[in-house]
Amino acid sequence: MKDWIQLNQISQIDDIKAARGYHLIFKHSTRCSISMMAKRTFERYWDVIPDSTSLYFLDLISHRDISAYIAETFHVHHESPQILLIKDGECILDASHGDISADEVAEVING
Repeated sequence: MKDWIQLNQISQIDDIKAARGYHLIFKHSTRCSISMMAKRTFERYWDVIPDSTSLYFLDLISHRDISAYIAETFHVHHESPQILLIKDGECILDASHGDISADEVAEVING
């Protein structure tokens, strides 16, 4: 069973940027029904993602500063809900709303 790693400190983003391998960040608004649906759908199919991929979860409402830092660090436009797939410190995939797909993440990783 996969589990989310909660993002609650900016230093975690620096750690992700410096780390090797694949890391996925899911940015979620707890006040948005579309975001909740995207999260549920993603979790329903996330078993296709290799277990070696770290899965991070960001509550945007509680941590707007971290969300802004993610956008700045990985050079992406902020959206919610949004996933970012990071490989060796670089964002190689970002998707939002209905484009969020565990299958696409797995396809990119498994190349």
